[in-house]
Amino acid sequence: MAEQQPAADSPSEIRVFINDMEGKMFALPVSLDDTVRELKAKLNAQDSSLTPETGMLLYNSREMKDDLTLRHYEITPNCFLVFCTQLQPTVQGAAWPKGVERGGEAVKPKFFDLALRRQSASLHEPLTHKALRRAEATYHRLKLASALGEKHYCCMKEDLPKVMPEITQDFLKYRTVYRAHLPGAGVFQCSITGLSFEVKSAVTITYRYATWTRHLSKADQEMWVPAGPLFHIEVQAGVVQAVHLPHFICLRDAEAAELSSILLASIAHFISGKMFLKVPTRLTTSSAILVNPSFSLLGVLWRRLRSTLNSLPMHSLVLIFQQLSAANTTLHLYLIPDDNSVKQAIEKQEMNWNAKLIPKPPPFNPLFFGCIYQVASTNSVVITPEAHLPFCYKSPKEQQLFVEIYIRNMAEEIGLFMTDTRNDAVVWRASLRSGDINPPACVSKTLSGAAFMKKHKTELCSRMRQLSTILLHLREANVINSDEEEEVRGKDTSQRRNQVLLELAEKKGLEAQEQLYKILRMKDPYLIADLEESS
Repeated sequence: MAEQQPAADSPSEIRVFINDMEGKMFALPVSLDDTVRELKAKLNAQDSSLTPETGMLLYNSREMKDDLTLRHYEITPNCFLVFCTQLQPTVQGAAWPKGVERGGEAVKPKFFDLALRRQSASLHEPLTHKALRRAEATYHRLKLASALGEKHYCCMKEDLPKVMPEITQDFLKYRTVYRAHLPGAGVFQCSITGLSFEVKSAVTITYRYATWTRHLSKADQEMWVPAGPLFHIEVQAGVVQAVHLPHFICLRDAEAAELSSILLASIAHFISGKMFLKVPTRLTTSSAILVNPSFSLLGVLWRRLRSTLNSLPMHSLVLIFQQLSAANTTLHLYLIPDDNSVKQAIEKQEMNWNAKLIPKPPPFNPLFFGCIYQVASTNSVVITPEAHLPFCYKSPKEQQLFVEIYIRNMAEEIGLFMTDTRNDAVVWRASLRSGDINPPACVSKTLSGAAFMKKHKTELCSRMRQLSTILLHLREANVINSDEEEEVRGKDTSQRRNQVLLELAEKKGLEAQEQLYKILRMKDPYLIADLEESS
């Protein structure tokens, strides 16, 4: 699409493009002093089926009134408009179709449901320049950002029965494999990956994370952006009725999800190295659902429209790690999409660097790919290499971007915050307190909670006491649930109970291991001190 230029001051002739609901495109010469009615007449002269009386023109998802000029709408050369044909019979005196308000409100998708579904097929055809232009024009017509709203709220995730999978490490191929044993018919969600399955009978499903950059061609990466993890799934054929693939796009309500599933979301299915695109059966605020799936590699993709990607809201995470082997207080701060495969890769890397996770809340508003966010502090700190973090997707196999924060003198409390460089709006804020940070004097000989658990697992299995109290504290901290507590208590020996608890914390990741470590330090400080001294 040609670059848009500012509207001219003179009525000299410019060119605009108009898409209709069938995907046809018209290039029309116009003057900025033409009225919308006159533009409709020019369109009708090129295609007699597009009559001014039965349709309306949209620009940036707003209805254009017939008696106003193109200059009024600040039309720019080479811009895109959309001609929408009314799908309901026009009756003199009848109300304007429900969901479309005259006077500038964004057009609602239900009015155009039939035409949208007809055009949606074109959005999943092979990725041609023409298909991309049609998708972009459709995006501008309905303006997804408007459908999502200017104010963003926390999206409710699906509340499904959780299953803790078995976890095995494939050290030869450097990957983690999950195996979920589903007890019978129903819908179950993996408590680690967020992947969910609807099954009609008991079954065992094996799955693992895969890497988008390894399977998406460079051409496809220009057209699509990953919107969630890529999974390699193996299961007996015919048992899984539906799969729920997690995504991190912010869809605050059902209407936005329905609109997005029609226009921009696709499920990538890789077979023998070739990508096939499937339309989601349904899109929820947290997952894309595919009914009667076939399995190999599956994941959610989002159409990368050239001018709209940085207006697409994404759920995100801020991860902070203290470097326990560094001088004074040194932190690594990451800004990533809410993708558990990326989070796990960072945690693994930081554990190898002997780092301690400092849990903090995520940004309180969705963020936008392609935008830059600035990290700052209320206290005197040194941020390197620079305080700006671009928000983007990087594969779990790639080095993730982070800033290093050096604190020479740790105060009682240090405030960190992040702003959007486009408008200086604060998008994230957190406080670091003295209890979050290991004192510098202890840093050089201290292991992170995860590293401590890994190093002393054998001793902890045989020497941990006060298990009931530890389980109670873990429940209160929402680290484990009642079913997991019963699983631990159900083992026949104390050593076996300790082993199951340690493995459970390991499966849940660094945050769970840090919580267990803190509880052990509080409830059995002599054991922890003895093990640390032996190190």
